[in-house]
Amino acid sequence: MKSMTGFAGQEMQDETVSLSVEIKGYNNRFLDLLVNLPPFLSSLESEIRDYLSSRFKRGKIEVNIRVKERNTSITLSVNRRAAKAYHDAILGLAGELGLQEKPSLALLLGMEGVLEIEKNRDDEKYRALIEPLLQAAADQFEAERVREGKHTQEDILGHISSLEASLKIVASCAPALEVLIQENLKTRFAELLGDKIDENRILAETAVLLMKYTISEEISRLSSHLAEFRSETERNPSPGKKLDFLCQEINREINTIGSKTPVLEVSRAVVDMKDALENIREQLRNVE
Repeated sequence: MKSMTGFAGQEMQDETVSLSVEIKGYNNRFLDLLVNLPPFLSSLESEIRDYLSSRFKRGKIEVNIRVKERNTSITLSVNRRAAKAYHDAILGLAGELGLQEKPSLALLLGMEGVLEIEKNRDDEKYRALIEPLLQAAADQFEAERVREGKHTQEDILGHISSLEASLKIVASCAPALEVLIQENLKTRFAELLGDKIDENRILAETAVLLMKYTISEEISRLSSHLAEFRSETERNPSPGKKLDFLCQEINREINTIGSKTPVLEVSRAVVDMKDALENIREQLRNVE
């Protein structure tokens, strides 16, 4: 079992560049990737997304890759057409205003699009630097999620144990339901018929009511769901969605048991089971 939250960061630097990779994870029902790259590395985004998708199944994952270049060679060029257009426009405006000023070279070079700067970058070099750094950060992020997930699993299984204990109480009280139904029927018949009680009629009515109110099937299904829940936490590395579904099924059986039986001990056990299940659901919001 893994958590969906976590943080990881890796850095490297040499004489030409410093790189950093950060990964942050948040709760989310599905996998949602947000990759922040410098614009000149946008061609790597698809590869990064594919890699992260192969590593993680759920959660909102934010990846920030920062690059700081040192001693990078650049190519400078002057857009003469743009410079002349600015020059002519400035002279024209000065003439209209009756001014004798002429645009300086510094002014023209500062105008947008006149001085064009292109950094000479090797995409393959950056790919080779980022790949191991991203993998190391992903490994660290995975380890953090596993560490948090272990604590979450222990807490969830503690609540499952509470559910199982309450279910044993419910199962032990199930026979009392038949007795309660028989006693209630006898009381009703006695009120209506006095001493003329037909035992066969009481048994028949009891059988009908037991078919309607028995909780044996619910107990069996709930026991099966709890066993499957434990199994999923042990064998499935990303059980979040399946456990969410099992919680819905568990909740349905608990509610049915609560609505069917008036036995006080069962009602108390149902309240305890609902409380434990709510705690489990809260924890599952952070499980991959």
